[in-house]
Amino acid sequence: MSDHHGYSEKDVQREVSELEAQSATAARIFDLRRIIGGLFVVYGIIVTIAGINPSDADLDKAEGININLWTGLGMLLLGIFFLAWLKLRPTPPPVQAPKDEA
Repeated sequence: MSDHHGYSEKDVQREVSELEAQSATAARIFDLRRIIGGLFVVYGIIVTIAGINPSDADLDKAEGININLWTGLGMLLLGIFFLAWLKLRPTPPPVQAPKDEA
């Protein structure tokens, strides 16, 4: 019964192992910390650049506070935090269930 449809038990186990490895790789690539951190870093850089030379009208709207600069720096720090968290605590590989040797 192990040779059902031309596949041996060894072929099925090899295929399952390959799929588990691909699944683990996809989980690491699409970790939300990477996506959120990357977006915050990119947007933080853009907003910080916009806040480097504010116009007088922008400063008057924000009551003298350079809101773009401070918001951009905050976003940049949050993005770096997420990326550092990802680097220091990577996604663990999936735990394989013990296989019954029958």
